[in-house]
Amino acid sequence: MKKVLIGLVLVLGVSPVMASGVGTLGAKGAVLMEKESKRVLHDVHAWDKLPMASTTKIMTCIVALENGVLDDIVTVSATAAKAPPVDLKLQTGEKHRLGDLLYSLMLESHNDTSIAIAEHVGGSVESFCEMMTTKAQEIGALNTKFETPNGLDADMHYSTPYDLGIIASYALNNPKFVEIINTPNISIPTTTVEGSRRHDLQNKNRFLSMVSGAQGVKTGYTSKAGHCFVGAAKRGDMTLIGVALGNFGTSGKSKKYTDVQKMIEYGFKNYKLYTLVDDGQVIETINVADGKQDTVKLIAKEVVVMPLTSDEMSTVQFSVTKPDSIEAPVSQDLQAARLDVVLNSEVLATTWLYPSEEVEALSLIEKVKKFINSF
Repeated sequence: MKKVLIGLVLVLGVSPVMASGVGTLGAKGAVLMEKESKRVLHDVHAWDKLPMASTTKIMTCIVALENGVLDDIVTVSATAAKAPPVDLKLQTGEKHRLGDLLYSLMLESHNDTSIAIAEHVGGSVESFCEMMTTKAQEIGALNTKFETPNGLDADMHYSTPYDLGIIASYALNNPKFVEIINTPNISIPTTTVEGSRRHDLQNKNRFLSMVSGAQGVKTGYTSKAGHCFVGAAKRGDMTLIGVALGNFGTSGKSKKYTDVQKMIEYGFKNYKLYTLVDDGQVIETINVADGKQDTVKLIAKEVVVMPLTSDEMSTVQFSVTKPDSIEAPVSQDLQAARLDVVLNSEVLATTWLYPSEEVEALSLIEKVKKFINSF
């Protein structure tokens, strides 16, 4: 196998500038991430395991959306009704649509609602939390474990700023989730349900009015976790996600928002999305052994888009790892080489390269003729 470095030339419409900084953050752990590439644009202890308070409920909501039926009727248990504040003051035996309870979960962060949802969807709080942890693992949040569905402190309940960015990135792909977190206010039940009571819900997320293009996502607080916040904003084609965990003290309540605001404004000011690889783009050629043609072009079959500063765009490179040759017959489905997008020795993205066309193998007679003609 050998590696080939290819310079990436692209004419930019702006002059390179030095990226301005984020500034001082109050959070114990923080991350700024671009939603599609998952590239980290700024971090403070982003991979440290920390308590995350009610930002937990992002996963609670997603697991309920993916495993529950929104029109199902949830009957509140005595255990759910006894959950500590912040609560909706649900009563034992009270009934609501699962879909309605998700607004209570995400707009006002009610702990009793979290328990009712977990018991209904998972059969028990413990089983539901296992579902949450399994989902986190599946989507790449590998340093996260859920022991409660509401984020109340527990010894083995933790995540990292990076993992919460991954979880939020995943959640924002769900249209119903996005609709819920951006709802200003709503009264439930939204349709008549026997055994229900009316509750008026107001979105408590101040971030929605602080940042252009804001898309939620979730606040949180416990004495152990401090003030926590996961926020996102979309401008044009780019969505940025900010996570701030562990803001303490009297200013922590506002700093959880301003930390994320600082990071997101920094991101939009300094980064833009560049299409580095296009579907069908010819990247390299490779030799073909015993084929009816000696070489074949190698193409990408996916689009690689990456957030970069203009300075970074001027230095990013392609690194192609490929064998000296491939043996005919050659299929267009063959993963013939690997393309790495490299910036200052860091691999930003990886994709496979494939033959642009099929290459037939030489017959025995054709091999003999080729051998004779080589003299």
